[in-house]
Amino acid sequence: KLFRFGLLRTGTNQPHNSQVLRNAEDMAGAPMEVDMNHVPNLPGYGYRRKQKFNGRPQTFQMVNGVRVEQKEGVTFERPKLVKIQKAQDTRRHGVTGKSITTTEFIDHHEGATETQHPAWDALDRHVLRFFGWFQEAVVESNLENYRVRHCVVMYYLEDDTCQVTEKKQDNSGIPQGQLIRRHRFPAPDGGYLSWQDLSIGNTLNVYGREIMVCDCDAFTREFYEHQGIEQQAGEPLAMDAFMEMTAKGGSSLGIPKTAEKQYREVQMGGGHVNADMQQFLEFDRKVCRFYAVLDDVLLPQFERRPFILLFFLADDTVEIREQYPLNSGRDSFPIFFRRNKLARGTVELHGPLDPPRKKDAFVRPEDFAVGFPIQLLGYTFFVYDADEFTREFYEKELGTPLDPRVDVRLPNRAVPKPPTPKYTGYGSWEDSLGSVNCLMPKPPKRDMVKLFEKDGMILRFTAQYHNPKAEDQGRIFVVNYHLWDDTVSIHEPPQRNLGIMTGRYLEKGVHVNQMTGNLFHPDDLRPGAIIKVYNREFEIIDMDEYTRKHIELGGVTRTYDLTAVLEKIREGMRQQYPLVRDVFRKFDGDKDGVITRKEFHEALLKWGFQPTDEEVMILMKHFDTRKDGQISFNEFCDALLDEDYTTKMLHTKPPLNQVYDANYADRAQARMSERAETEKVRAAVRAIGEVLYKQSRKFFKLFKEFPHMTHEENVTCDQIHEALLNVGHDFDPEDVKRCVLHVLPGVDPQQVPYVAFLKAMVTSFHDLSASR
Repeated sequence: KLFRFGLLRTGTNQPHNSQVLRNAEDMAGAPMEVDMNHVPNLPGYGYRRKQKFNGRPQTFQMVNGVRVEQKEGVTFERPKLVKIQKAQDTRRHGVTGKSITTTEFIDHHEGATETQHPAWDALDRHVLRFFGWFQEAVVESNLENYRVRHCVVMYYLEDDTCQVTEKKQDNSGIPQGQLIRRHRFPAPDGGYLSWQDLSIGNTLNVYGREIMVCDCDAFTREFYEHQGIEQQAGEPLAMDAFMEMTAKGGSSLGIPKTAEKQYREVQMGGGHVNADMQQFLEFDRKVCRFYAVLDDVLLPQFERRPFILLFFLADDTVEIREQYPLNSGRDSFPIFFRRNKLARGTVELHGPLDPPRKKDAFVRPEDFAVGFPIQLLGYTFFVYDADEFTREFYEKELGTPLDPRVDVRLPNRAVPKPPTPKYTGYGSWEDSLGSVNCLMPKPPKRDMVKLFEKDGMILRFTAQYHNPKAEDQGRIFVVNYHLWDDTVSIHEPPQRNLGIMTGRYLEKGVHVNQMTGNLFHPDDLRPGAIIKVYNREFEIIDMDEYTRKHIELGGVTRTYDLTAVLEKIREGMRQQYPLVRDVFRKFDGDKDGVITRKEFHEALLKWGFQPTDEEVMILMKHFDTRKDGQISFNEFCDALLDEDYTTKMLHTKPPLNQVYDANYADRAQARMSERAETEKVRAAVRAIGEVLYKQSRKFFKLFKEFPHMTHEENVTCDQIHEALLNVGHDFDPEDVKRCVLHVLPGVDPQQVPYVAFLKAMVTSFHDLSASR
């Protein structure tokens, strides 16, 4: 409020009243605007305040005889009104006119055909219905990866709300019925969903769930046509695996028979007729075995992989095993396809909900034939052989004998060997060749056996220049060939009045004969031959007597006085050790209690003698008093030691019989072969025993391998070798046979009870010591 007022103050410092009046008069001409809300509530300063309007607003009104709430904020929108066809006036006015209160009545709505009406009344029970589906992921089931659910989308025209429902199914296990309650759905671009946003073929995105709209009912289609919008033709609803399986069953009563249903019935103890019981009783433990190969062309290098195809006659199942060659580089997983029924043709994935296949769809024995390929698991296997039981079964049961074995071995691949580069002349020949054979060259090893046998043997040849110059006429050279290391040296003997410095001409070493391009050989140094060393040509003239005997007789043999050799050996053995037992153990290499011909020969070589085989037999016969072809410890002591007391004066040992006995040589050879075979038996039993005794897993694997090979309790030695090969151990077939005959004496190698064999191997492991 705006007021004019003057300020009256009292006090000692205040001006006179007359002055105040004058000031008030001066201020009267200039009005002042003051906000009375800031005036303190004191007596004399109050005024009548204008009260606010506290009346209740009228929100309900009558529109066409219907109460309507028109207050904004209740529904956050203004009341929705729709235009409808105006009803015809049925009242009767007579001759008095339409009104008797006024002299003249004017009807403002006369001639109007439409009128407004509330939407909740005009569009009550007007619903647009659409049919659709959405896909739902299934992550914790091995029966299906996704699930399709059919739903109904209903749009209520009276308040623009929507609702999504799904038809309930008995024992579905998932919540069905009302999926999304009735309310206004938010639109993707803001605001709310309207009926213009719904159409067939579009995707409705509601709270992250995408519903594919496929069809609508007749009322909805007529409503859109009335609004000028044409809906598309309806599309079929999507189906999942379960729905397709249900649709295949048609109108048959009950749940269709599936492998899953059959398994559950048997698991719960339900009655199931075993139609294949007779087949199981007749053909149990009877297996047809086929040998096949697979040409693997997917690798950069062609490979032919061997397989074994096992067909179990008891239940018509198939198992495929791969045979890994030695050093194949593949992981040791011999089961290529685990025992199961195998369908013909291409590989198709079937789940537990799929109906079981018919019996004719699986592989039968008639599908296998030797010499023909067969399609299994998408691979082409070529069957080249079958075992004896399979051939007998096909001939007697099926009446179709199998063809003979087909050779599928590939020719050995010849690996080209690069030529050896020429000798450069730097270093020795062995050193240069070591750099060619390996990346990290090692120092060459000497042949100690050759050094021991041919040490000091030198072949000497006389030579001269080939086509010499005038000043080289008459020069003579001596070419020395050392047999123990195949080296060559040349020296020039001194000659009177030659005028040339003689002596060493070519240092000892491994040299190349330039005439042949290879290292020197004794055959290159025959008289009349021409050799070329470092571009110098020599002609061989003659050789010495030792060289001639060596070439003509195949080597110069040394002759020994066997009596002196015997005494030297006897005296040397006495001085070797104080006890004869230690001397005997030194020469008994395999520690079997006897000295064989080979061990006796090695003993003579250790003493520096190089006797012939006849001389070895003569000396060994002197030690072997029983003449059984081997020297025992007692015989060794009798020949080496003197008697404790004698009954004769100057008693000596019997003289050496220097006559060669061929029969005794045969007995010694037989004893040596017998001892070698005994050592092989020990090694074989020990090696196979370590696999079965120390590795218990391999023991149980073999128990499973033998039933896969045969249905009988006996196996052959070849099958034992094959079983050991399948578990990862490659033994010589002869060693397997030696092992079987050792632990099961007198058993037939073609009829070996594998249970008794495995038990005997485990129980007799500690009977043979690792070393003696």
